[in-house]
Amino acid sequence: MIMLAFLLLFPAVSVYSQSLPEWYIPLREAIYEQKLSADEIVPVYHNVTNRAKTSLLGTAQYIMLSRCEYMMGRAYQYEEKKDQAASHYGEGITWAQKALEIQDSAEAWQMLAENISQSCAVRPVSYAMANGLKVEKYSKNALAIDGRNAAAQIMIAARWIYAPSPFHNYRRGIEMMSAVPEESNMQKDDLFNVYVGIGYAYLQQRNIVLARQWLQKSLEIYPTNKYVQSLLAKL
Repeated sequence: MIMLAFLLLFPAVSVYSQSLPEWYIPLREAIYEQKLSADEIVPVYHNVTNRAKTSLLGTAQYIMLSRCEYMMGRAYQYEEKKDQAASHYGEGITWAQKALEIQDSAEAWQMLAENISQSCAVRPVSYAMANGLKVEKYSKNALAIDGRNAAAQIMIAARWIYAPSPFHNYRRGIEMMSAVPEESNMQKDDLFNVYVGIGYAYLQQRNIVLARQWLQKSLEIYPTNKYVQSLLAKL
């Protein structure tokens, strides 16, 4: 747990992976900062997707477009606009599949899993029943290619935290989430998702002290995130 202790003691930004292009970052930040409405984020989304189409080719372009659709879906999902969110996730799935048709890659499997995962939350239960198990399968496909893919590790751990009763296992989820920073290349939002996941699990266990500790750590990364603020309000 040495690396985790390091992350807790020092600014996380120093250990983030820098593999994503700078022109994509404003979209990611807008989604996690939650200062703008989904409709206000649309111009940012269009700027980034246009840049992806002019700056990238082939698999790299398709993966980035899938990532953009996923992010825009998250914006609408937070506002409970499920149809619009589902539409973006559907596009994200299509782009990820196009990338995989050209080349097997960890990031393509990751984005396919991410878009399916969130689609399960905004589409009918029948969709989740038919596709839910694919999330872990495709995440493992990503890890088979790149064992340090943080998002894939987080998705596998999240199953044990966010699954409805009786399918969750908060203790196992916390253990798996805690191991992610030690074993992966982290993006800023990855570390945020780890902290939120652990905090949420402790909240469900009614461990108020640890829940507050981890949720507050997530706010050190995105201080304006409304979802985390709502969880803290429950404490």
